[in-house]
Amino acid sequence: MMIRKVFAITILSVIIFLVSCSKNQKGADSTTARLQVRLTDSPFPNVKEVWVDVQNIEIQMDDTTHPIVLNGSHPGMYNLLDFTNGKDTLLADATVPPGKISQIRLILGDNNYLVTKDGVNIPLTTPSAQQSGLKVQVHQQVTGGILYRLILDFDAGRSINKAGNSGKYLLKPVLRILSLEPSGGNIQGIVEPDSVRTTVFALMGPDTIASTFTDTTNGFYLIKDVPAGNYSLVYVPTDTTFQNGAANATVTLGQITTVDTVHLHK
Repeated sequence: MMIRKVFAITILSVIIFLVSCSKNQKGADSTTARLQVRLTDSPFPNVKEVWVDVQNIEIQMDDTTHPIVLNGSHPGMYNLLDFTNGKDTLLADATVPPGKISQIRLILGDNNYLVTKDGVNIPLTTPSAQQSGLKVQVHQQVTGGILYRLILDFDAGRSINKAGNSGKYLLKPVLRILSLEPSGGNIQGIVEPDSVRTTVFALMGPDTIASTFTDTTNGFYLIKDVPAGNYSLVYVPTDTTFQNGAANATVTLGQITTVDTVHLHK
């Protein structure tokens, strides 16, 4: 009885927010993957700041010759030394087609410079061949409907080179991928009758990890990006003439778990 009261309070507090999101819970979400690209760096004690002019980010899929510009990129000026010792920043949050990503390409502009310990700004000359894009090999599969996080390490210390006795510095970027991993897994299924809007709670032990609503046109629900593990699912219909439903689901990292259809009864 106490559980029903807790659920009722939860529904009242989130219904206004979640009902607007229910339109996005259809199966079409599984046709694309989501890719977040984050930038980090290694410590470089010889200078105060290293600024790079990020213009765009592209990926190359294995089955096409044309690069894909990431639609959620955040171009701008970034001080690499702000992202050391475990810190990072979001460069892009985009939808991408499922398949194998062969490479990622970072497009830089011309406004790159370093700041010495004495506060002097020194321009960084970027070889023209690299201005067209800094390529990093990936060769990893991504699955539709799953969120992936790619951590890109821009090694400032190895990327800056002094050009002889000219007093100039060259930026020859050294990049590597630290990781490209799914951040969780998804749970999906159908509740009948589909005309009854139902709240679906995913619980791990006593804790509610995530929740969503069913789509009243087809009964479909999708809970995205939850940690791997075993879940108890509780189905609470908004029509209180129906009883609550229950099911279990095991989530595997990077996979979509499909639960058997749940039938609500009066």
